[in-house]
Amino acid sequence: MSSLSLAVRDSSTMLRRNLLHARRYPSLTLNLLLTPIMLLLLFVYIFGDVMSAGIGGADRSDYIAYIVPGLLLMTIGSTTIGTAVSVSNDMTEGIIARFRTMAIHRGSVLIGHVVGSVLQCVASVVLVGAVGVAIGFRSTDATVLEWLAAFGLLVLFATSLTWIAVGMGLISPNAEAASNNAMPMILLPLLSSAFIPVETMPGWFQPIAEYQPFTPAIETLRGLLLGTEIGYNGWLTVAWSLGLAILGYFWSAARFNGDPK
Repeated sequence: MSSLSLAVRDSSTMLRRNLLHARRYPSLTLNLLLTPIMLLLLFVYIFGDVMSAGIGGADRSDYIAYIVPGLLLMTIGSTTIGTAVSVSNDMTEGIIARFRTMAIHRGSVLIGHVVGSVLQCVASVVLVGAVGVAIGFRSTDATVLEWLAAFGLLVLFATSLTWIAVGMGLISPNAEAASNNAMPMILLPLLSSAFIPVETMPGWFQPIAEYQPFTPAIETLRGLLLGTEIGYNGWLTVAWSLGLAILGYFWSAARFNGDPK
């Protein structure tokens, strides 16, 4: 077999391993899903009318349309925390040392984690999106092309955050530390335009919300699903995603290849 065929075969094996782990131990993924779902229900049913008035909406349905795109991207950030924990467990429990004695493609371990995490992110986004639709979210103006672009954005963003999460897992001495290191994946969406427009924030805080990866991604997804203005946010989202993916890949590869364990 060629080296490419071996890499594909071994990566597929590692992918099946990670998906089996996720199926047998779903509690971590479900716990991470609770955060965006609870925030969705809280902001819609408790603060919905007030928040809708704050963004110039007529009723709660306007705020549902506003908040769902942000929480879909927050769901990706939450899910990738599980990736950091899973990678850390592999590194500390000795299984990686065993893999290194076997005739398998070295990069297949990380590729399996990344592809498995992206698939879990997509499944999580579908679940949170279904909850959003159940409570009133509608995207009637989006064309088929815009839906495809929105799906591509979610996959690209999930891939970039997953590579960063893999790196965080590799530098963590245990699962608890991995979970703590990956907390910015949840905190950054809270400091973005997911819940309120950036221009309504205090002046000193606006740069924090604007100059980070989640805000342009949220505004791009919002524009694709709701027909709002995207402007330069689309290009910024692609730039952030590719930059984070490249950084995460080289960081993870260097850490994994140099780890003596």
